[in-house]
Amino acid sequence: MSFSLTQPIVFEPIFKERVWGGRRLEAIFGKQLPPGQRIGESWEIVDRPEAQSIVRQGPLAGRSLHQLWMEERDPIFGVGLPDAPRFPILAKLLDASDKLSLQVHPPAEIAESLGGEAKSELWYFATADPGAEICAGLRPGVNRSRFEEAVQRGDVAELVHRIGVRTGDSFFVPSGRLHGIDGGNVIVEIQQNSDTTYRVFDWNRKDEKGRERALHVKESMQSIRFDDFTPQCLKPEGEELLRSPHFVVEKWELLEKRRARVSSAFALFVCLSGALRCGGMNLGPGAFFLVPACLEGAQLEPRAPSTSLLRITL
Repeated sequence: MSFSLTQPIVFEPIFKERVWGGRRLEAIFGKQLPPGQRIGESWEIVDRPEAQSIVRQGPLAGRSLHQLWMEERDPIFGVGLPDAPRFPILAKLLDASDKLSLQVHPPAEIAESLGGEAKSELWYFATADPGAEICAGLRPGVNRSRFEEAVQRGDVAELVHRIGVRTGDSFFVPSGRLHGIDGGNVIVEIQQNSDTTYRVFDWNRKDEKGRERALHVKESMQSIRFDDFTPQCLKPEGEELLRSPHFVVEKWELLEKRRARVSSAFALFVCLSGALRCGGMNLGPGAFFLVPACLEGAQLEPRAPSTSLLRITL
């Protein structure tokens, strides 16, 4: 290791314009969005061929997440992690100012045959407007043929299960679960490193030129789990929101100084509210930061009341 780290690693965000996006990542989290664009996603931690997180500052400034994963795996991420070709987590912020399409990510057992990648994801609702909802799974009694007929008619609203959500809720979307997000939600999304999404229905929406977005009905019908009825928001067990084969997500209320890592591996954090200090670095709402394995004894110190975090590990 030819460098010495005294602070967490912070990356530059990558902003994605979306038809359903808005400007609330600027208002809520202080993100410096490009002017005039409807930003739906801020990719905060990503290691993909088409998108790379770049270290913002410090001795690793300018290096990509992929370079760190391939060249500095043990000191940055820890010993004994999965030998994946890329960093296995993608973390982002979503601003759903309008509703997203009804969509699905392919299950692992068929993803490759469809030319895609499996993707399970967790949503944490950083802000949910009064009355905000999501779609997830199906209503009881809906089967494949009934759903396919409704898609062809352009009318599936009565077949999907709807869930009211509030700020602070969390929800798990395993591969194969039909889902959609209504407007009025700002979400922290923690997911497998994948960008495969099949749109089965886009609410008959058209752009300013009268064109509909492309759908992937054939792939969607092969991917949707038609035995997935009426899922609900997660019920946390203590601090733990989710323990899955892909990642573990906890929510910490930072009331006093606390050790960032409880094992020899890295830990990824998202500041939800308040403010904190780690290794001499001040971090506020919307900050994603990686505490590397080599940063022994790193402490998180609250610097404002009601400081809360998400903590993500493998």
